[in-house]
This record gives sequence, C-alpha cells and structure tokens, in this order.
Amino acid sequence: MYPSEQQFYNAMRRKGYDADAVAMPYVVQIHNAVNEQTWKEVRQWEKELHNVENPRLVRFLGRPEQRSPSKSVVERPHG
Repeated sequence: MYPSEQQFYNAMRRKGYDADAVAMPYVVQIHNAVNEQTWKEVRQWEKELHNVENPRLVRFLGRPEQRSPSKSVVERPHG
C-alpha cells in the first residue's frame, strides 16, 4: 500500500529533489503517519456528512506543478 524507502527515494530524485537516503526511514514513517491520519479524518467526515461507513478513494489527482499554500511555506527561503 505504501512505498518502500527505496521507492520513495527514487521518486524524490526523479522529481528533482535532493533526497537524503539516510533520512528515508524517517521521511517514509512521517509520510505514512500523515496519510493514515488524513484517511481517518476523511472516513469520519464521510460518515458524518454522507452516512458512508467505508468510503473508497476512486481517484487521486496529483498536481505537482501547482503551488499549494503549505508548499509555499515549506519552500520559503530561510534567513
């Protein structure tokens, strides 16, 4: 279900990020925890708003070329 550390590393490199192979266990662990918490919240919203007990993700639309507010904060120059 989730990418391995090697798959995550390769994807980051392919997308042009300067990925640190040593940090991958931690990066993947954080990535997976965020995904699990987000899905838990989606399930709760679907239950409360639409009375759906087991929602399914029909599709996922990634838009890496579009800048999100959180991405803007992360990529902000420090100084």
